Amino acid sequence: MADVDDQEGQEEGQEAADGSHGTSGTTEGTEAQNGSDEPETFPREYVERLRREAAGYRDRARDRDALAERLHVVLVQQTGRLADPTDLPYDAAHLDDEGALTAAVDELLARKPHLTSRRPSGDVGQGATGTSEDVDLAGMLRGLAG
Repeated sequence: MADVDDQEGQEEGQEAADGSHGTSGTTEGTEAQNGSDEPETFPREYVERLRREAAGYRDRARDRDALAERLHVVLVQQTGRLADPTDLPYDAAHLDDEGALTAAVDELLARKPHLTSRRPSGDVGQGATGTSEDVDLAGMLRGLAG
């Protein structure tokens, strides 16, 4: 009995000196407790299934980001204030808040007014006109001569 008590006392003294106090922060301690020298592993099929699932989520996120950018371009185009709607950089806040989109377009046009959409309106003096009168060149010459 005395030998057993002495061994326990020595082990406690050793642990106190190591600072471990009977627990190990490494995987070696858990492996020794499990009675196995190999680390815990998962079956290959399970890991492959998890990887496929994660890849699917990454693809969906990539697709979602592409669709959000396309929606942003369409929303900017709907304002009709920019010549090229891709001039306004993508911001997710613009999708949720119309006021933020309008403020961003205003700020961009204040910094770079040359990006403004230039659509002619009204009569610009080109194209087909609604009236077609007969032209009397002789009458014009008489008016200028006399």
